[in-house]
Amino acid sequence: MNYELKGESPFPMAVLHLDRGASVQIESGAMIYHNGRVALEGKMNSNGKRGLGGLMSAIGRSMTSGESFFITTATGTADAGEIAIAPGNPGPISALPVDAGHQWRLNTGAFLAADSTASYKMISQSVSRALFGGTGGFFIMETQGEGTMLVSAYGDMLALDLSDADDYVIDNSHVVAWTTTLDYNIEAASGTFGFTTGEGLVNHFSGTGRVYIQTRNVEALAGMIQPFIPTKSD
Repeated sequence: MNYELKGESPFPMAVLHLDRGASVQIESGAMIYHNGRVALEGKMNSNGKRGLGGLMSAIGRSMTSGESFFITTATGTADAGEIAIAPGNPGPISALPVDAGHQWRLNTGAFLAADSTASYKMISQSVSRALFGGTGGFFIMETQGEGTMLVSAYGDMLALDLSDADDYVIDNSHVVAWTTTLDYNIEAASGTFGFTTGEGLVNHFSGTGRVYIQTRNVEALAGMIQPFIPTKSD
């Protein structure tokens, strides 16, 4: 992927450069502008399935993982095509390498764009993880193929490198992405129901690999502003 980042943090955008025939996948609604040398095509986010199966797959992905029902493909119609994209949340945009040695699992809302040769599929979690997890419900995203994937975070985005010597326990809402080499369990932070410390649910990572975290989370922001939102009774 030929791209450059523009704008100051926490509000950057990614400008993707496309020659004739080159294409990228971008999150639906992420486009800011293009220079007229790019064609956009929206398709169901169906993981390659067609017909009724594709429709049901797209609906299922949207309902169970929080992904967009549609995904957009941007294709260069002439050389020097340019399209600018940005996530909905304030925070950085980072590139993840996707290849035989680097595959990732992504939290809901992390995906921004990917080469046409790199994509993601949905993988099912165990029932206990799905019922109590904040990383995609019954399904989570797992990358496949080769290329570059752009992801976004809320706040800042930092890397934690794990080894077999240490486990990391990370609040679900702060997890952006992690390598598929890591094992993880979703569990209560503390107490009978996991909320006695105010931390709620956490991801317990073990093994060797990397986790990207975001320094802020949208749920905390929503909780802060909720008391100030007028209701019908006010």
